[in-house]
Amino acid sequence: MNWKKNGAAALAAVMALTGTAAMTGSGILAEASDGGTAGQEWEYKEDTITMLIDTDTSMAGIQAVCDLAEEKLGITVEIETRVGGPDGRNIVKTRLASGDMADLCGFNSGCLLKELNPSEYFIDLSEEEWAKKLDDTFKDAVTVDGAVYGIPLTATSAGLVLYNKDIYREYNLEVPKTWEDFMANCRTLKDAGETALIGSFGTMWTAQVPYLGDNYNVMSQEPDFAQDFENGSAKYATTPAALRSFEKLAETNEYYNEDYLATTYDDGCDMLVNGEGAHWIILSQALSNIYEIYGDEVNKIGAFAVPGDDANDNGLTVWMPGAWYGNKNSEHIDTIKRFMEFYISEEAIHAYSEAILPEGPYAIKGMELPDNVYSAVKDMQKYYEEGKVGTAMEFQCAVKGANCGAICQECVSGQTDGKTAAQKYDDDCRKQAMQLGIDWE
Repeated sequence: MNWKKNGAAALAAVMALTGTAAMTGSGILAEASDGGTAGQEWEYKEDTITMLIDTDTSMAGIQAVCDLAEEKLGITVEIETRVGGPDGRNIVKTRLASGDMADLCGFNSGCLLKELNPSEYFIDLSEEEWAKKLDDTFKDAVTVDGAVYGIPLTATSAGLVLYNKDIYREYNLEVPKTWEDFMANCRTLKDAGETALIGSFGTMWTAQVPYLGDNYNVMSQEPDFAQDFENGSAKYATTPAALRSFEKLAETNEYYNEDYLATTYDDGCDMLVNGEGAHWIILSQALSNIYEIYGDEVNKIGAFAVPGDDANDNGLTVWMPGAWYGNKNSEHIDTIKRFMEFYISEEAIHAYSEAILPEGPYAIKGMELPDNVYSAVKDMQKYYEEGKVGTAMEFQCAVKGANCGAICQECVSGQTDGKTAAQKYDDDCRKQAMQLGIDWE
């Protein structure tokens, strides 16, 4: 299969310890655009800059913007690539320390940004008028010690439930707003001989998504949990709202396809669009995979947030995108700023979206989604409009256990119950906290 994105790209999004953005209502769609930038006259001044980005990132949209920047601004962009994951992060650190960084660096937002000592290496954008367009939640994820350093590399994404709308119509099901209602829908489908939940745990990282995607529900009940967990004063196993995430994970066990431990991420994409499973708790990046193979059939798929236990507080867990950072020690600082301003303009974002559709709302205030956006992304939009979004735990806490995927896989397969899984995860995180030099009690 010729996937536009593969599991590695989604894995990078899941596993990155990316940030400190507090759980808050997002301004992504809340504010009107300040006149927009469509048709803006850009300064044309020829120059060449370099760009470093990881190979897990789809380049179609970025290349479209670079091509337009050359036409409109006279800026030629030479693109360099690096590997993703920990090895790629080490490359970035080495190049920064040696003074060999490209003019533009594509890197994670949030906690990993702090590790790079951005005040030494990256351009402070705080006083740039165009930086006011950045969504407040995203801005938090690229701000260190009060200085803003980045612009969004892509649109936002989310951990959520994708569902087959044809199956929902066939069984007259309604989109659930509570976990109890969700489980009731799963029971109805199982009793009818359908696969209620797609398990794609042959690709281990996907076992984490139900837990990670439940973070909105944890933080809505325990707003200080991320901070308390990072400093060791709170744990998953002893905080009821947080323990609930692992209990839910265990409750899904009876509803998966028979071969859920062998089914892969790519298989899951096929199963959902072909009606071989009704629900899939996954990252919204899967929509681009499905679109690449099935085209407009992707619109058979709807989306809803991982439900909590309160129908009146139904919200979505979102991932802020990575960011472009400007090299403070470059000889082309003015050109870098011109490119960054253009990259977040209406004109450039339209070009990006014509090359690859967004998998969530933009992290730019007032920027509307294209008319042909995936149906599931339209479903996501309402959570942003209502301010019912919160960032994933990785954006609020630097501590994440290295064995999260394996622990979650044991839990969904029934090898451990929710309480045991939560305790194992706490123990796993203790090891990582020690590596980070955090005194975990």
